[in-house]
Amino acid sequence: MAELRRMDASCLREEAASLRAGDRILLSGCVYTARDAAHKRIAALLDSGGVLPFPLEGAVIYYAGPTPAPPGKPIGSCGPTTSGRMDPYAPRLLDLGLAGMIGKGERSQSVRDAIVRNKAVYLCAVGGAGALAARCIKEMEVIAFEDLGCESVKRLRIADLPLIVCNDAQGGDLFSEGRAAYCSTHA
Repeated sequence: MAELRRMDASCLREEAASLRAGDRILLSGCVYTARDAAHKRIAALLDSGGVLPFPLEGAVIYYAGPTPAPPGKPIGSCGPTTSGRMDPYAPRLLDLGLAGMIGKGERSQSVRDAIVRNKAVYLCAVGGAGALAARCIKEMEVIAFEDLGCESVKRLRIADLPLIVCNDAQGGDLFSEGRAAYCSTHA
């Protein structure tokens, strides 16, 4: 079992070289939420030369659409959404400096290639555990596309969000490696 490592989101680019598929981390710091609709608007802004709602260089995007915050909490349930829906946009964002993505599920070959090319990382959060993830979110601020409701872009300050490295900067892919290991022991 891989050792559990604590790291800050602002250092993810520098740490990516030492991360391997299957590593478990506790991530803290600033991340941004963005799902399908927000990615479509971000792409439109890039196409038109507009100003993005957050700097891409070194940023981490969490593919999540949090529910409204209950009284006294910064956020409601905040589990990951299926990352594959952002695959048409991810290579471009990675090429522009995105350091990492958080979501659930496999990524396309073009995204995996962009992760390697840009020495980035794809991290998976546990699906169905949005209430648990919400406990790790200390602050939330809507920073763009408020009209999208839960899909607006939010800046989150997280503390010790449990994640697993699924695609690493060296081309490691936990999904294919896990299937191969399973098949070799169950053949």
